[in-house]
Amino acid sequence: MAPMLERFASPGKGNCLRATTTIKSGKLLFSADPLASCVSTKVAKDVCHRCFARHETLLRCSQCKMARYCNITCQKQAWSDHKRECKCLQSILPRIPTDSVRLAARIIFALMNPSKSGSEELYSLNEHESHLSSMSEQKKRGLSQLASMLEIYLQQEVPELALEMTSALPQSCGRPLDLIAKVTCNCFTISDGELQEIGVGLYPSLSLLNHDCRPNCVMAFEGTKLHLRAVRDIKPTEELTISYIETLSLTEERQKQLEDQYHFTCRCQKCDSQYTDTLMQSGERATWQKLMEALPKLEELQAASEWQTLRESCARLLSTEGADVPDENLYKLRLTNMALDAAVHLGHWEEATTLGERTLPIYRRYYPDPHPVHGVQLMRVAKLQHYLERIQDALNTFKQAFEILKITHGIDHPLVADLLVKMEECRFEIDQ
Repeated sequence: MAPMLERFASPGKGNCLRATTTIKSGKLLFSADPLASCVSTKVAKDVCHRCFARHETLLRCSQCKMARYCNITCQKQAWSDHKRECKCLQSILPRIPTDSVRLAARIIFALMNPSKSGSEELYSLNEHESHLSSMSEQKKRGLSQLASMLEIYLQQEVPELALEMTSALPQSCGRPLDLIAKVTCNCFTISDGELQEIGVGLYPSLSLLNHDCRPNCVMAFEGTKLHLRAVRDIKPTEELTISYIETLSLTEERQKQLEDQYHFTCRCQKCDSQYTDTLMQSGERATWQKLMEALPKLEELQAASEWQTLRESCARLLSTEGADVPDENLYKLRLTNMALDAAVHLGHWEEATTLGERTLPIYRRYYPDPHPVHGVQLMRVAKLQHYLERIQDALNTFKQAFEILKITHGIDHPLVADLLVKMEECRFEIDQ
């Protein structure tokens, strides 16, 4: 762990991380590789299982038929981690275990390998909380089913699972149920540069970071490497925080998600003040409630890539009930973003640009600090403006995106490098 950070115990919170010196906004605080990671099943055919890069065409493992790689180099580099997993996947074909089961298995394989013991971590797996004692019986039953799947999955490669777990894993992970519980509470979602989920990983030291709905740090990924950066100036002894969830939601929704998944009630300043809730619910309740009730069905259409039906449904709602609801309303914003997705997928570029531009003033209000979600939205709109040959508008929007992403991702991140190229293209076209 870098000398600018240290572990400490906070009354009522447990183990945390804090600054040991003054830290400026944009400072890279820590970079870490995962103890173990795996590509999410839903993108398993589109993402390299070694470097986590997206490609249209990937080589497939001839044995398990699941793992995919950019090229033979990635495949060879992955073999030391994949060889045990490969046998396990073959043994249960055509079934595919959940991401949490596959990650738990990879953690076991990593800890059976002395070179990946995690001895340099500031926070050991043994110290991670499972929260089993505070879980409902229903949730315990769900985790028990995952633990049973883990045992079946590992039967081929680790037939004496109980014995191996006792010898290779810390005492508090001696049962499959304990390990599964720790994985579900402490793993991180790995995302690409545009914040789309591509995998899950366990980063033991960074599990020390507590949640805040307006955090002073954010995480960005390059492949599976996690970078932690400050997004505000931080004073010595100030606790470092991240957001465990997407914070663009009502206080009640955020608190419920945190209680269900992480087993605590958030009492941060944003939750206690609820200062954004009024804005998020602006307009007549009877009107925006119709938008809220329509969202689950629209999300199903989005997940199923039913873009034309989604576009038509969003357009109808935005021109009827939505016309009387302020743009700042949370449910109208979600609806507008879904309409934007549909327009992009269908190639309706003018429509997509108009929808995207409508969201930008709202993102500025809801994300007062530099935030990846805001930066990526700006970059997305700038690309649309550029495509429509609105070059000066595109350059201005790219500049706004750069001011955010250089802080949240860092100047050397591939996403920011791509952004700088786009800005140079705009300047060249303006000069011409």
